[in-house]
Amino acid sequence: MSPRPADQWRHAYEGAATRPVPFTTMSGIPVEPVYGPADAEHPGVYPYTRGIHASMYRTRLWTMRMFAGFGTALDTNQRFREIIAAGGTGLSTAFDMPTLLGLDSDDPMALGEVGRCGVAIDTIEDLSDLFADIDLSAITTSMTINASAPVVLAMFVANAEDHGVARARLGGTLQNDILKEYQAQKEFVFPPRPSLRLVRDTIAFTTAQMPKWNPVSVSGYHIREAGSTAVEELAFTLANGFAYLELARDAGLDVDAVAPRLSFFFNAHIDFFEEIAKYRAARRIWATWLRERYGARSERSWQLRFHTQTAGVSLTAQQPENNLARTAIEALAGVLGGTQSLHTNSMDEALALPSEKAARLALRTQQIIAHETNVAHVADPLGGSYYVEALTDEVERQALDLLGQIDQMGSGSMLEGCVAAVEANWFQRRIAESAYRLERLLNDGQRVVVGVNGFLEGNDDADLELLRITNDDEKRQVERLHDVRERRDADAVRRARARLATEAADPEVNLMGALIDAAHARVTVGEVMATLADVFGRYVEQPVL
Repeated sequence: MSPRPADQWRHAYEGAATRPVPFTTMSGIPVEPVYGPADAEHPGVYPYTRGIHASMYRTRLWTMRMFAGFGTALDTNQRFREIIAAGGTGLSTAFDMPTLLGLDSDDPMALGEVGRCGVAIDTIEDLSDLFADIDLSAITTSMTINASAPVVLAMFVANAEDHGVARARLGGTLQNDILKEYQAQKEFVFPPRPSLRLVRDTIAFTTAQMPKWNPVSVSGYHIREAGSTAVEELAFTLANGFAYLELARDAGLDVDAVAPRLSFFFNAHIDFFEEIAKYRAARRIWATWLRERYGARSERSWQLRFHTQTAGVSLTAQQPENNLARTAIEALAGVLGGTQSLHTNSMDEALALPSEKAARLALRTQQIIAHETNVAHVADPLGGSYYVEALTDEVERQALDLLGQIDQMGSGSMLEGCVAAVEANWFQRRIAESAYRLERLLNDGQRVVVGVNGFLEGNDDADLELLRITNDDEKRQVERLHDVRERRDADAVRRARARLATEAADPEVNLMGALIDAAHARVTVGEVMATLADVFGRYVEQPVL
């Protein structure tokens, strides 16, 4: 006879070391770690609808991983150290558009974009500046980059080794989710299949040599920001996750070696209960498919771990102080939904990159939720709500329908289904149609956004000090790049690029070794990507009309 969910949960919970805080209400009423009948699902028990850990935040709060990046590497390094000093417990790096697209800062296409929406990275020396005086063995680092992700990972590894930190000690996450670039964000360089080969290489490399590193953060965030519904965000993200799992499996890797190293990245939008239902349904679908479809035997493989970021598209330039309220509500949804880490957007991000004050207020929002509201005392506090349970079931049902369509397009392969759907513009068309429907509702006034199409008084009152990235910042970065080029060994650069081109032509070779060699030789991001493009070609999307 199988043990009751409550007994399974109790055994796991009693083995956890809880935080040394009083688990009571402010009035002194004791708060139990979980609520529900003994035969109901419990957190830490398959299929993990209520959370992946038995004790959830009673043992450890979510990681407060604040996203930062602007100007030069030295500028961002200063912001990183400010975040750590303010209590941030993880770093998340935003890269500028040229870096994301694999362009050097002096490329004509980069003019006017260097350091504007993130930090500019051209060579390993920029990585050294970026993490100066930060112990990479003691803090986890997330890097939000995709097309050029393997190049930046190689520089990160090479820089750490130059500073005496072995690969095995590095902890963090590389976004490296190229499928969603074709579906939503559009920061691709190569065609889908050679791009997937690079993802495969990073998964295989980190699985073998970097046990604390997550090689892919499967990102629904950008799918949602492009205009999808919550259900589409969930379905498309899980489809991509299943595709990467099949990609690794087809390369000979065991599902239980790879699945626990895939993390997820979801949006926390403004529809409070729907977002919570989305996270609960995500855990349930992932657990069920991993065990039943992919034959995973490890409980770690069944547990979907995810990072959350509050919705950038919900922020308004009008009455920007209102964004503090929006972000707090969205962050609370992420916490009540059981996120493992969280970034809170700053109130000024509809106008500029976050100022130091705005970024600190965004972090303080998380800290207030964590330490003042007591919502972290109990796992899945909305579990059992008639509304939340019904909404979870419906979100799951609709997401499974979409997953079934993708599976059918791939004739039983989620990997082939995702590629086929990208090439047929199926994802892109669905997202565009959803974005159009929402825009119609806003234009018709059927959905109200405070300060935008309703409650307009006060729209002229904003007086925020904004962070400005100047042409001088771009000039400094270009000068830095030219200096590195002049000092490096030209012969070493030629040898590294020749090795990279030769190995890229053989689809069976893992390219991470050649990429790390190129990083040590001071080959630039743009030079690496150009070398690979000569072999792989460049992708041009056929637009959806």
